[in-house]
Amino acid sequence: MYPQARHPAPHQPAQPFKFTISESCDRIKEEFQFLQAQYHSLKLECEKLASEKTEMQRHYVMYYEMSYGLNIEMHKQAEIVKRLNAICAQVIPFLSQEHQQQVVQAVERAKQQQLQAQHLSHGHALPVPLTPHPAGLQPPTLPPVGSSAGLLALSSALSGHPQLPIKDEKKHHDSEHQRGNWFLPSCHFKKTPKVSTMESADPTSPRGSPAHSPRENGLDKSRLMKKDAPISPASIASSSSTPSSKSKELSLGPDWMALEHTPGAAYAGLHNISPQMSAAAVGFDPHHHMRVPGMPPNLSGIPGGKPAYSFHVSADGQMQPVPFPPDALIGPGIPRHARQINTLSHGEVVCAVTISNPTRHVYTGGKGCVKVWDISHPGNKSPVSQLDCLNRDNYIRSCRLLPDGRTLIVGGEASTLSIWDLAAPTPRIKAELTSSAPACYALAISPDSKVCFSCCSDGNIAVWDLHNQTLVRQFQGHTDGASCIDISNDGTKLWTGGLDNTVRSWDLREGRQLQQHDFTSQIFSLGYCPTGEWLAVGMENSNVEVLHVTKPDKYQLHLHESCVLSLKFAHCGKWFVSTGKDNLLNAWRTPYGASIFQSKESSSVLSCDISVDDKYIVTGSGDKKATVYEVIY
Repeated sequence: MYPQARHPAPHQPAQPFKFTISESCDRIKEEFQFLQAQYHSLKLECEKLASEKTEMQRHYVMYYEMSYGLNIEMHKQAEIVKRLNAICAQVIPFLSQEHQQQVVQAVERAKQQQLQAQHLSHGHALPVPLTPHPAGLQPPTLPPVGSSAGLLALSSALSGHPQLPIKDEKKHHDSEHQRGNWFLPSCHFKKTPKVSTMESADPTSPRGSPAHSPRENGLDKSRLMKKDAPISPASIASSSSTPSSKSKELSLGPDWMALEHTPGAAYAGLHNISPQMSAAAVGFDPHHHMRVPGMPPNLSGIPGGKPAYSFHVSADGQMQPVPFPPDALIGPGIPRHARQINTLSHGEVVCAVTISNPTRHVYTGGKGCVKVWDISHPGNKSPVSQLDCLNRDNYIRSCRLLPDGRTLIVGGEASTLSIWDLAAPTPRIKAELTSSAPACYALAISPDSKVCFSCCSDGNIAVWDLHNQTLVRQFQGHTDGASCIDISNDGTKLWTGGLDNTVRSWDLREGRQLQQHDFTSQIFSLGYCPTGEWLAVGMENSNVEVLHVTKPDKYQLHLHESCVLSLKFAHCGKWFVSTGKDNLLNAWRTPYGASIFQSKESSSVLSCDISVDDKYIVTGSGDKKATVYEVIY
């Protein structure tokens, strides 16, 4: 009986005590979850506000520099008016009485239109900011608006044509959107990129011809980005289209090849300003017209500022336009432009290209095969050989030559890499490397030719021993497909970019990850500067970012209008090229991104390579051909 009497005494009061603890824990858990949700909500709101702040800063710089450039042009126009009036005063006495009367009447009409233009100008004030510019520049005092408008009115009156009033800039951006498709081969990047809207297509810009590059840094173009569900492409088609004045909304789908995008209309300007001048300054050169994508058209013929495209981003995220140094575009090793010298009709979308050393053969990768072209004879229109690597319907995504030029490694939409013996009488496969990943997006070869690195669609970086033809290691870190890769010249460091919005560096001696750079956009291409500690990264959001590998600041370049699909440094390290879905090939100065030259092709430019002597560039495009450029110094 005694044990039975003792047992319920401590047990009965314990039940409500346990219930109270459990209830309290549940309530604490609910409170914690609520606070955690609040924290995440506030964090997202904070990130959104930070993004909006950066965008507002960019617009602030843009409008400031626009007003600054227009002020300078107004001063120039006022000076021209004075000179023109002096010329008229000297010429009129030599005219016949009848002609003198006609000129006097024209001058009177000009004065009336000058007053009208002055009245209209007060209704469309220039966007001069009320606060100082971040760089400390202050706009000069505006001259009388009628002085420059008077020149326009006088020239209009003398020519017998009515003077058009100055229009509001915003009206030039009103356009109807069209939707196009951008697509990759069927084994595509797994994440769905965002949709970007590009403004003001230029009806006068010729397709397929090199464009004048905006060499001086002006102000940033307006880029309108919005999220939307992508449209899946119905078919793979050539991206030739008629230039249109309408803007195009480009929907990024799951394939490589893209419909053409015509660059935006320019804020027309005349320039011959020296690079060492401030980014805001605008020169006057009557023989050099320039159009810059993404800016509103010229306002009634008044030359204005060019959009800035190169920005320095400090460690705390502050963006400032880059004032280019005097040697930005001159000096040894800096090209002046590039001219097309050959077209290689591959017959399929060219996703991979590489050039032999010495420069003689070009290798172009398309569907299922790599074609070899001899470019030492420009008249050759047919490949000298064809290397059948994958199934006929699978795209080659990367091909790399070993430094001796006797071995080619090919990867693509397959789990195997093909190693080709090019020294044989007929090129032949001498080995195949089998991976667990379904596809390889990019390849790199170590400087000593002993190791091959492949970017896999599962996010891993496979390390292959080429002598023993075995997989020796995998670098794991990317949480989505690894899309691009480059290796330092000393062979100690590897750089990879991924669809997880990260760029990572790896120590090849210790086999571990060193750094990770996080972005808000997928990484499609990258290149490591052969002579300095700079890494250029091509983004899905159309930016090119140039990172210093040890310092937190960077440069952000804004000339592309869509995804940056490939990127390559010249071997001298002084410049690099990038290509994109906007059909453009851009050449940039290392590291601050002064535009050296620009060429527009007729379709998306998916791949590029530069010869070892930096004298030739080869691009592969969505219209089933490769283009060979000669670099002119």
